[in-house]
Amino acid sequence: MDAASKGKKGAGGRKGGGGPKRKPVSKSVKAGLQFPVGRIGRYLKKGRYAQRTGRGAPVYLAAVLEYLAAEVLELAGNAARDNKKNRIIPRHILLAVRNDEELGKLLAGVTIAYGGVLPNINPVLLPKKTGKDKEPKSPTKAAKSPRKAT
Repeated sequence: MDAASKGKKGAGGRKGGGGPKRKPVSKSVKAGLQFPVGRIGRYLKKGRYAQRTGRGAPVYLAAVLEYLAAEVLELAGNAARDNKKNRIIPRHILLAVRNDEELGKLLAGVTIAYGGVLPNINPVLLPKKTGKDKEPKSPTKAAKSPRKAT
């Protein structure tokens, strides 16, 4: 081997690399996420939210979005199971979001199509309980007339 070829490594787009090409690894795989880091980065640039975007911004945003999606899906899956269904429908998403305090606050102004409303009856509309309802249904032994002694 001559001195010129010793320092060269075979991959990564370098000139004269004779080794096998490395398989490209996505940013999502590097970050250990399911959400597309590259696509979110592209949207950040295209949206012109700022003149420049850091490398970590799309990774962080993808992680936050993935966490929120997982949280909503877990709660909606529990709501579907409570209703004895195998499939999540918009109603289950609405029940999950509205019954969770933090998600309800985050999505307070959001309307979920075909979600319906939370079941709620104003206490004023319920029938009033009175003292008459507390009478015993069957008479006790003391209330019965005593037997005559013979």
